[in-house]
Amino acid sequence: MFKKDPLQIITFQSYGTDTHFYMRGRALEDETINLEQKGLFGLFINSWKRFETDEIKHTELKITLPNGTVLKTVTDDHGYFKIDEQVQDLGALTNDEGWLHFEVAYDDANIKRSIQNSNRFPGKLLIPSSQANFGVISDIDDTIIHTGVVSTLKWKVLLNSIFKNAASRIPLEGAADFYHKLHRGTSGKDANPIFYVSHSPWNLYRYLDFFLKQHTFPKGPILLRSFKDIFKKKSGDQPQKHIEIVNILNTYSKLKFILIGDSGEHDADIYIEIAQMFPDQVAAIYLRSVKHKKKMLRVKGLFENYTQTPVLLVESSTQAIEHARHNGFIK
Repeated sequence: MFKKDPLQIITFQSYGTDTHFYMRGRALEDETINLEQKGLFGLFINSWKRFETDEIKHTELKITLPNGTVLKTVTDDHGYFKIDEQVQDLGALTNDEGWLHFEVAYDDANIKRSIQNSNRFPGKLLIPSSQANFGVISDIDDTIIHTGVVSTLKWKVLLNSIFKNAASRIPLEGAADFYHKLHRGTSGKDANPIFYVSHSPWNLYRYLDFFLKQHTFPKGPILLRSFKDIFKKKSGDQPQKHIEIVNILNTYSKLKFILIGDSGEHDADIYIEIAQMFPDQVAAIYLRSVKHKKKMLRVKGLFENYTQTPVLLVESSTQAIEHARHNGFIK
């Protein structure tokens, strides 16, 4: 008989407040994906493992906070779980950057199989510092990483995700430096929170997390969407990216935000709509230019008479840094 894979729990970096603990994750069999895998066959197998997952369904989990507080949840039909609870004084449990570290474990007596190492899986969520002057919400695809999102039928996105490992992907020039400057703010130590949002499915979470770490981007919550929902979108439904951004702005209603995206897809439309919904919270919009004449003309037309929020169509990170400095976001 084949030996069964050990169990694991993947926690997704999330965010909360002093009284709100909100995090998500997934319970799966451990397929031992090598994020630095090389060779076309190995990369293809890795991609297969990301999407052909063996979920641990309807299983009880427990989350233990540093002060001993225990929260409980149950995984769904696809192994996903969510904790959304009111818990007092969470801010006292964070480090200097606002990160709260905790542990997740299986809490089901019926789990008989081996669990790699031990039944203790780390997780963390961000509670922004009171010293923060603003937050940053950034797209990932073609905003900080080349994906080919404007290519015909998205074929470059598919090829890049399947046949390139995360270590070999190239970030857009100067992006990490720009984000660190925004994170540090005008004082150099503001700890302004960075949130990463993408239309990519949660199956690519570890791939994108590794990429951000590999290229030294500031650590921040990574917010994706369920693969099962990608093909279920109904007419009139808001994009998941829109929903995530609205949730962040509602959570931190006293904090202004800079929205960063690209001109290739629907970021411009989403960001304009959100700026109209939250006129006092959106401090600026940055949209990286893409090599697609028709899309660029459309985006330029959207902002031709737009004066509500400072907007920059970004040709280079140097240009974005100069604009941010001029507007008092960085020193």
